[in-house]
Amino acid sequence: MENLRNSQAATPESVWAILMETAQLQREYRAEAEKSRIEAEKSRIEAEKRMKKLEELTGSLANNQGFFAEEYFFNSFESGKTNFFGEKFDVIKKKVTSVWQGVEDEYDIVLYNHSSVAIIEVKYKAHKNDIPDVLKKVETFKILYPYYKDFKIYLGLASMSFYPELEQECIEQGIAVIKQVGDKVVINDANLKAF
Repeated sequence: MENLRNSQAATPESVWAILMETAQLQREYRAEAEKSRIEAEKSRIEAEKRMKKLEELTGSLANNQGFFAEEYFFNSFESGKTNFFGEKFDVIKKKVTSVWQGVEDEYDIVLYNHSSVAIIEVKYKAHKNDIPDVLKKVETFKILYPYYKDFKIYLGLASMSFYPELEQECIEQGIAVIKQVGDKVVINDANLKAF
């Protein structure tokens, strides 16, 4: 362009040369832009892969913690000869799952005898938001296992740790608080309700 300004008159050849140079610069710019876009896309895909792997690892850790808590409480109940809530239970099962007429639920630990059922929901670290899910277990259990609909059903929330507000809310709702204290399992069923 500098040549055009310095010359007295533009010739068709000089205009053509400028147009050709501009077209070449545009092609180079588009090629650079495409290369940058491809690199950015590769970086985004790689970042997504790393994020997915991290999510899988985090999920595995949470699952392992939950599995540990379930095994810990199940083994504690089993070795305790299933005397809970002032009753002797004859059978203890873990991971009881059922689906019937569109209703599906899983029960972490279930204890049975001739007139009562105890459903224990296990969390590695329980939260107040878990209480509605625990209470709903009575409703789904009666639907999925109609044989037990006239049995007394007790509920418990077992966790490796409880904070005071959660423990108080469980007690107010009639749910047994089952927690690890040192190397023992402690059950607070002072206000236990038969559902």
